Amino acid sequence: SVKVLDASTLSFGTRVKWFAICFVVGSVCSILGTALLWLPKGIKLFAVFYTLGNIAALASTCFLMGPLKQLKAMFEPKRLVATIMMLVNILSLL
Repeated sequence: SVKVLDASTLSFGTRVKWFAICFVVGSVCSILGTALLWLPKGIKLFAVFYTLGNIAALASTCFLMGPLKQLKAMFEPKRLVATIMMLVNILSLL
């Protein structure tokens, strides 16, 4: 919305550019993690790359929506269980 763009220090073009960069990095990490799954220590590599991919994908939507709006959307009642499960799984890998 216009309010979000007015309150931000980033231009719309910059937001879209960083969204694309984070989205591509996230997709590549997720695909790479899946491909590395078949190596001897593949499960650990999969966990690391897939987690990095998910974090990059979340960051990409933060550039479009803004971090506060992203968090509000993630913690809406209809998405709460999925958000908690995702965060627990990401944090369990650290």
